Amino acid sequence: MSFVLREVRHLLVDLDGVLFVGTTALPGAADFIAWLRQRGIAFRLVTNNATLTPRGYVDKLRVMGIEVEEDEVFTSALATALYLRKQRGTQSAYVIGEEGLFEALRGASVMLESEHPDWVVVGLDRKLTYDKLATGALALQRGARFLGTNPDLSLPADAGLLPGAGAIQATLTATTGIRPTVIGKPEPLMLELAMSQLGGDLSNTAMLGDRLDTDIQGAKALGIPSILVLTGVSSRRDIEQSKATPTLVVEDLAELIEVWTEDGTR
Repeated sequence: MSFVLREVRHLLVDLDGVLFVGTTALPGAADFIAWLRQRGIAFRLVTNNATLTPRGYVDKLRVMGIEVEEDEVFTSALATALYLRKQRGTQSAYVIGEEGLFEALRGASVMLESEHPDWVVVGLDRKLTYDKLATGALALQRGARFLGTNPDLSLPADAGLLPGAGAIQATLTATTGIRPTVIGKPEPLMLELAMSQLGGDLSNTAMLGDRLDTDIQGAKALGIPSILVLTGVSSRRDIEQSKATPTLVVEDLAELIEVWTEDGTR
């Protein structure tokens, strides 16, 4: 069955590896955002990174010449806050994470509590301490439910791979035997929430990303088409070994615009 890009009216767009790498914009990133606006295609920039606030991402992208609005950025921290808001009753949480996660939870009126919280919420925390892990482990043993912003075990850095949010969650699981409910990609929940914000549905929404194991797998789990751009982590060779096959593969954003403009079908 062919993939008709013309039918896509809502696009979920990963950030790192698609619009930028590190602190450098990828070629055509600003033009692609402008092109989506011209075509009237609504989009959300969806990222597993829960450390920055939407404003933080707006500022980071602006420095690279990419102009977006705060409400066009959807982080796993925001998705986590929305998930908690949908739960019944007043919610309290012990949080291991950074400002992006704390701000999102405050916005959802989640109360911060360390002794007897309803939830232990864990994202990436680059100031992690043994005391934080101990407090979280004890809260889980007292009956708190376990929520992870995203499952990423590692975090790419210039020097190599560093521990990610999933590694912190794994430590608590090793201690308590309790596994978290995970919000971010490749779990479909964050993508589903972002699609709902856009007003999209399974028939008119697609995912654009650079990672087979998160972006493309997440799209498959949700049941929407996926576009793999080869400017980030995954390569054509990786597709052969992947559990999830992208619906469309393009070298870069310029090729995606070309394909979308020409006939919309591949």
